[in-house]
Amino acid sequence: MEENNIVELSPKQSAALAALSIDELNNMQQAVLRQFREGGDIVALSPTGTGKTLAFLLPMLEMLDGERNEVQAVVVLPTRELARQVADVWKKMSTGIKAVCLHGGRPASEEAAQIKGAVPPIIIATPGRLNDHIARGTFCCDSIRVLILDEFDKSLELGFREEMENLQKSMPFVERNMLFSATDSDELSAFVEPDACVKIDFTDVAEKPQQRTAFYVVKSTQERRLDALSTMLMLLHGEAVIVFCNFREMVDDVYAFLKKKGLSVVAYHGGMEQKQRELALYKFRSGCAVVLVCTDVASRGLDIPDVRHVVHYQRPVNEESYIHRNGRTARWDAEGNVYLFHIEGGSLPEYVPQGLPEFDFKRPVPMPVRAPWSVLYVGKGKKDKISRGDIAGFFMKKGGAKQNELGTIVVFDRYSYVAVRSERVKPLLRAVANEKIKGIKTIIEEIK
Repeated sequence: MEENNIVELSPKQSAALAALSIDELNNMQQAVLRQFREGGDIVALSPTGTGKTLAFLLPMLEMLDGERNEVQAVVVLPTRELARQVADVWKKMSTGIKAVCLHGGRPASEEAAQIKGAVPPIIIATPGRLNDHIARGTFCCDSIRVLILDEFDKSLELGFREEMENLQKSMPFVERNMLFSATDSDELSAFVEPDACVKIDFTDVAEKPQQRTAFYVVKSTQERRLDALSTMLMLLHGEAVIVFCNFREMVDDVYAFLKKKGLSVVAYHGGMEQKQRELALYKFRSGCAVVLVCTDVASRGLDIPDVRHVVHYQRPVNEESYIHRNGRTARWDAEGNVYLFHIEGGSLPEYVPQGLPEFDFKRPVPMPVRAPWSVLYVGKGKKDKISRGDIAGFFMKKGGAKQNELGTIVVFDRYSYVAVRSERVKPLLRAVANEKIKGIKTIIEEIK
């Protein structure tokens, strides 16, 4: 039943929303859920930052039986960061239904053992690793009824078309295909039944964030560009900033320069080791760094909340890249600012509005703002039966930390990260020296 065109949620769905502290679904999420109940394949087009993850997890919940010891739904994403992000959202929904996340960067044999020990109803995976497990026979595909391809356009861009085609062939009894993409593509029709597919297009909501975004041009010479960037960042007074570059080498150069200038900065690109990327994103998300310098790999899908500013340090390769980068700010109902570096003597791209105001450099330049949080490394994790609650309790009981002095805690398999108020790091480390977590002695140190 629906009332005033609002989709009625099941008790399980309502409980999942409450666990996420979300009051109601947006229009796109309601449209997807409504169509899911009507049947057929779905192609949902919606810009970055409009809640696509919840738009497929909530409908999927309706088709899952947590008592069945078989895989029933598969979610495919192009990168391990996105796969982990979706897995984290599912975990926070507290449905009681198990999901396993599969991706590169760790032994496939460990993942296979995890699945065979207790077959999960949901698999969340990257295309290559998922194909690997199917080839190994890690689980049976005949029980899979729902296949979700998220960030479909990004998967094509990264060259996963063949892998995704093979996945569909390997799952012969799928009843519902759901494709989610930020942009339309002629190739979408190859992955759904054209005669039984409904396209839900919310790409026009891309105009709304622009109404909450202020745009500026940053003029500079080629020789003074790095100096102009560092000065501009200091003038933003420590608010969260993402600086986009086109190449990994440029990211490294910009990061090194800003670090030398004393800014709280991290770098992120595809050439970094997985653990380096995890730490960079953790630092930025948790407030342990205020500037993220990255390639376009961070312009899509990653959940990085509360970003006030986006800087196009290098010109986007095309309009699509420009739009996706801008989508990192002014998310949901927030406001944001976008800055486009413009080298003297050149011209702005056609897709950039003419007559944009210039960034005002004619102000006193403050000293770099220190990040309010610092990150501590704890050398134990899930494999050691350590939880976030264990870590928080340890630092409060043994270190005397107050609840508001501890920030985001992330527990990986073999280690953990803890955000701590910067001014409390040294006394806290002294207090917990030689202490044990749950009777286990471990390394605890600050990561610079």
